[in-house]
This record gives sequence, structure tokens and C-alpha cells, in this order.
Amino acid sequence: MAIRVLVVDDSGFFRRRVTEMLKSDPRLEVIGAAEDGAQAVEMTARLKPDVITMDIEMPVMDGITAVRRIMAATPTPILMFSSLTTDGARATLDALDAGAVDYLPKKFEDISRDKDEAKRQLCERVHAIGSGRRHQTVRPHAVSAPAAAAVKPRGVAPAFAARRGQHKIVAIGTSTGGPVALQEVLTKLPANFPLPIVLVQHMPGSFTPAFAQRLNQQCAITVKEAADGDPIEPGVALLAPGGKQMLVEQRAGRAFIRITESTPGQTYKPSVDTTFTSLVRSFPGQVLAVVLTGMGADGREGARLLKQGGSAVWAQNEATCVVYGMPAAVVEAGLADQVLALQDIGPALVQRV
Repeated sequence: MAIRVLVVDDSGFFRRRVTEMLKSDPRLEVIGAAEDGAQAVEMTARLKPDVITMDIEMPVMDGITAVRRIMAATPTPILMFSSLTTDGARATLDALDAGAVDYLPKKFEDISRDKDEAKRQLCERVHAIGSGRRHQTVRPHAVSAPAAAAVKPRGVAPAFAARRGQHKIVAIGTSTGGPVALQEVLTKLPANFPLPIVLVQHMPGSFTPAFAQRLNQQCAITVKEAADGDPIEPGVALLAPGGKQMLVEQRAGRAFIRITESTPGQTYKPSVDTTFTSLVRSFPGQVLAVVLTGMGADGREGARLLKQGGSAVWAQNEATCVVYGMPAAVVEAGLADQVLALQDIGPALVQRV
């Protein structure tokens, strides 16, 4: 059964362009197009789409207000189209706070200079979000449902069973749905959280400064965008800068961040696998890695190396993921020591360390 999509934008040209791109995928069906947020609210209630694509700046009712009203009345996964500017980043983060689950650049050449690749990525994103919605038992952005029981995958011996306190660093990787998921996890940590944290969120370089600043305002711990040479310190979460790669290195008995340019062929910038792999060398057997909601399988191979070295790996459960891709890859590979509901991960981190 095709994923039913509502397209919302005040530009007739953009509505037609998005509609044509989505119609090229037989898994997707465009069931309507709205010119402003007010129309989007009305058409969502009437047509019950599986996914909505939404512009931010529109007349009559802006996209953020429309997201808020749709999520209050007819909860539906919403993909925002955003400009890759500082103001665009802030507006997109506001939309995610309001209940949208993901975003893409409005200029498709910012997705890829190859038109076919940009179209493929748009269709894959919409399909993944819509498919996730159909399998969810909670609203895509909701984290207040009763906690699900932790699940241990069969045949996996917990790497952390020997003793509490063996972990020296927490590493969290995520993608689609990650901004809200990270907020949920990190706001549960106290100011005196005793371990350093490294964060990898698939996000453009123009977004990560605003995202780190927002998390820092919301959390008791310190959160900042990582810079080359930053020391690894307890109670400080360092967010990988978008468009680059973040490594953790040991020098003279201390750990520091090294920021590098992405190499040709690297799909994700930043990459969870890249950061996790650097931790295998810098914190052998001492990492607590957490893989949250996201498309694809980034993080699986890094998690495999961490497990082989004696570190622990947790994954978010399917019911609370926007897209059960990255955590599923870890779980299906038999690498997860625990599979936890999103709302349980922060408290579990506090208890574990």
C-alpha cells in the first residue's frame, strides 16, 4: 500500500516540483496540495495523509504554527523544507520542537547536485517516515508513553555486566528524529553527570551551532559544538560539526577532539561509524555507545568494533523511533546489550554510570 503524502507550500512551482518527484516513486501517492498552513490543517484532518511535506514561511498560517496545530489535532509525521541558513536552522529546530520529525534543504541542489540523487533521497526520506508511522504505537515525536521493558537480544552477553563504573565515555549516534531524541535523553542528565559525552547527529554544518546552543540552554550538562582540540571533560557533551568528521584521540594521557574533513566516498558527514571507531582506540573497552532513531545503518560497524573491544552498546526500541533503521541495524546484528524506550535511556545512563 502506497504512502499517502500531502504537499504544503505557498509556491505553485515548488508544489508541482515536489509532487512530480514524489510521483516518480510507485511507493508514494500524493493525495493533495495545500497553499498555506491553514489549508494544511484542514486537509490533514479531512484526508488523513501518512506524511506531510511542509514549508516554513507561508502566508495566512506559517509552517511552524501549522505543525503545532496538526500535531495537537491529527498527529502526522511532517517533513520540513528548510533553508540552510542560521535563521533557517533556528526555524527548523522550532518546527521539530513543535512536532515535525525531519527536514530537508528546500534547495534540492543542497541535497545533491545530481537531480536524480536528490529525488531519490527525498522519496526515501518520505517513505521511511511514512513506513515508521504505520508501525508505531505512539506519536512520532512523543516520549511520554509508559516505559517499555528493556530487551536483551538473544545470544548477546552484556559487556557491562562485570561492574558498574567501567565506562569512561558515552557516545550517542542518531539521524532522522535525532534532534528531539537527543533532547529527551540529555535533559534527563544531572549537571554533575560524571562522564564526557560525544554526540553525532546527521545534520548540515549550518545547523549544528544552533542545535548545540539550543541543547545547552535546555540541559543541566554543558553542550557545545565540538572544535578541533577540545578536551574531553566530564559533564560536557560535544556535538560533531555538520559536514565534517569528529574523532577522539589520546595525547599525553588525555583525550581530545580532532575534527577532519570528510574523505571522498563517506556518505555521512558527520559519521557515527567514524566517531565510534576512533573510540575503539582511544577508550578501549570503556565506551557506552547508544544508537538512536535514524535511517540507514550508520553506527553498526563502529558498534561492532566497540563490542569486540569490550565496550557496551545500547539501542533505542522500535516503538519510540521515528525511523527504526540505525537501531535496527545494531539489534539485528546482535550487537545491542540493551534495547530501551527513548524515555528510559537518560535515566538508565544515570543509573549505569
